[in-house]
Amino acid sequence: MNVAAIIGRPNVGKSTLFNRLLRRRKAIVDIVSGVTRDRHYGESYWNGVKFFIIDTGGYTLYSNNIIEEEMRKQIFIAIKEANSIIFMVDVTTGLIDIDIEIAKILRKEHKKIILAVNKIDSTKNIYDATYFYKLGFDKYFCISSINGSGTGDLLDELLKTFPKGKDTQKNESLPSLPKLAIVGRPNVGKSTLINTLLMENRNIVTNIPGTTRDPININYNLFGFKCILIDTAGIRKKSKLFNSNIEFYAVIRTIKSIEDADVCLLMIDATRGWESTDTNIFNIIKNNNKGILIIINKWDLVEKKTDTNNLFKNIIKNKISNFKDVPIFFISSINKKGILPMMEAAMQLAENRKLKIKTSVLNKTLLPILQNTPPPSVKGKFIKIKYCTQLPTYTPQFVFFTNFPNYIKYSYKKFIENKMRIFFKLKGIPIGIHFRKK
Repeated sequence: MNVAAIIGRPNVGKSTLFNRLLRRRKAIVDIVSGVTRDRHYGESYWNGVKFFIIDTGGYTLYSNNIIEEEMRKQIFIAIKEANSIIFMVDVTTGLIDIDIEIAKILRKEHKKIILAVNKIDSTKNIYDATYFYKLGFDKYFCISSINGSGTGDLLDELLKTFPKGKDTQKNESLPSLPKLAIVGRPNVGKSTLINTLLMENRNIVTNIPGTTRDPININYNLFGFKCILIDTAGIRKKSKLFNSNIEFYAVIRTIKSIEDADVCLLMIDATRGWESTDTNIFNIIKNNNKGILIIINKWDLVEKKTDTNNLFKNIIKNKISNFKDVPIFFISSINKKGILPMMEAAMQLAENRKLKIKTSVLNKTLLPILQNTPPPSVKGKFIKIKYCTQLPTYTPQFVFFTNFPNYIKYSYKKFIENKMRIFFKLKGIPIGIHFRKK
């Protein structure tokens, strides 16, 4: 597998180049340094060759900052994983000590290194790039991540560093894997769960809320589960959110990840319980018709009393009273308790969300129930449901044909929904029920 890592100090334009090579804005970009923290993977093509790009956080000299220390660990992991390194520097600030330090580190790894001098947006500063010859590399490439100039030559050189004859097929038929997004408030343990599932420190974990910023997609294939895991940034209250542009965009990316996912694992901190923000996140998931699984994390920190589990479940079901049929799991990410049953349920939800029910089975099952318990009459008019069928949509949507569709009340719609959940595999999946004139 061809892999290239983008390495450099903070704010030299690594994430901007990463987005350009992927042809989409996957990583958050801001003028503030240190926005990127975890390793980000993306797939790109150039001249018919497929390769993977790793975006990394900015390398800083040693400090007591716990996040910067974890970022350095992630950078070294990316260097080990890569075949080639794109070493990025900034022409506007010139050559500084940390660039020299990074060059020394990269040489020790004996990787193929391509020096990219970024932010050359015009011919005015193109000659300033010659200062970077002091780093000792044979040549450098003048690029502008923001407008794309020079990236073609850079990619031509990158392809030369890859082993010949591998990953040359541009259009491969890859299986469509279910996408599981782990969402919740900041610091509930989302990244810890990812690391536990992967059995490695894939994502940065600290006690500081908001450590994760970009959504991170991970191809997962362990313990018999094949899926794409998505670690997301925590969602705060609106009053706290708009104090930071970076956090604002992080939340927007999280909501986009919810829209792209098949199943969302809504994580709750057992020591804090269910809060109003959890209700808002739950409604976002439900309104996007995604499979929902609620996981109560840090269960090892809760004092166990009689029926503590049932007490938690009842509190949650009262908060989501309009959609109570949601699986709830109690886990401890750090102690690896309850993880595998949770994953089994999540994968089953992803499968059930694609459920297609034959029209004959629907009518044979539901019509006798609806005839025995018809909708209440309105204005002396009796409502009869004659027929039902599933719509050809990606998520479960059903249409019922009746003589007076406008007279059917919400309570009867919920009655039909509850009956469908009893007879079909629709637990934890929002379903759409529509009434049409026969």
